[in-house]
Amino acid sequence: MTAMRTMPKTDVFVIGGGPVGLAAAIAARRKGFSVALADALQPPIDKACGEGILPDGLAAAARLGIQLPAGDSFDFRGIRFHGEGVSVAADFPHGPGRGVRRTTLHRALVEQAERCGVHLRWGCSVNGLEGIEAHWIVGADGTGSQARRWAGLDGFKRDARRYGFRRHFQIAPWSDHVEIHWGNGCQVYVTPVAPDEVGLALLSRDPKLRVMDALAQFPTLASRLDGAPETSSERGALTASRQLIRVTKSNVALIGDASGSVDAISGEGLCLGFHQALALADAMERRDLRLYESAHRRLAARPRFMADFILTMDRWPQLRRRALPVLASHPELFEGLLAMHVEGVRKTHFAAHCVVLGWRMLIA
Repeated sequence: MTAMRTMPKTDVFVIGGGPVGLAAAIAARRKGFSVALADALQPPIDKACGEGILPDGLAAAARLGIQLPAGDSFDFRGIRFHGEGVSVAADFPHGPGRGVRRTTLHRALVEQAERCGVHLRWGCSVNGLEGIEAHWIVGADGTGSQARRWAGLDGFKRDARRYGFRRHFQIAPWSDHVEIHWGNGCQVYVTPVAPDEVGLALLSRDPKLRVMDALAQFPTLASRLDGAPETSSERGALTASRQLIRVTKSNVALIGDASGSVDAISGEGLCLGFHQALALADAMERRDLRLYESAHRRLAARPRFMADFILTMDRWPQLRRRALPVLASHPELFEGLLAMHVEGVRKTHFAAHCVVLGWRMLIA
């Protein structure tokens, strides 16, 4: 690993080479900026995540010129909840999402960045902002962002944390939906990531709970995976519902988890990051980061609202025990909620569906 002391002058310098950092670099390069990116690791960079990209995220990726290999990914057409002895599913209203291994996605993004002419510096650690000669500096270095600290942007409005762990299994997907299994104090969601592979992600507030331990709560899921070879070791990460006071200062802008995040249960991480990359490139083109500041708040509002709604069922088991059977009995409610989640319908419409759901629960 080499330490970066000085850097040839460039229009945009991106700190962090994960998917969102690469997306930011690609978006800026497509605006005609000269772009350099540095990361201490070597690609492909892996991370524990759900590995599902919602339809709106695929559309944003297409705007960046990113094409995912069909043989190493898997389309899913909606979401299915399992819990409290019931199951309810809904399809996305306008096309599928796609499951893809994090490493596969990272390779695709690296290749697109190289095609665009981004100057990639892998194995290069950045030790501060002072030695960076760039008109714009983008902090894309994740939840524990050093760039955020260096820029003095470490002020939070909220900071709630959970823990995520992920494993993969070699088995043909048994469903064309992402499945979310609701247990006591945890959720396990299953994403098809290839024609012969699924990923399991565990979310909970218990840092000691692991995927195989949690499967004891889900015997049907455990039986499906019985005998299936594991294709990855367990990897963990912090998942946070975190809102910063500001995400820009002077010529520095934060993006992705460095700029705040919503709980992974929303499935919005990559989708949100891709849209932030496009918004940031537009703001830099117009030479006004205030445009990105306002766009960032707007983009985060819907997934944060949805994540809070879903996590209410995690915090209040009695509510979950009533809500899931009501959704199963009235699948049109679940379809409406999912459509709002992926299409960005206004909060007032979402709230109206919540009122209907609450009324159904009261008379159930």
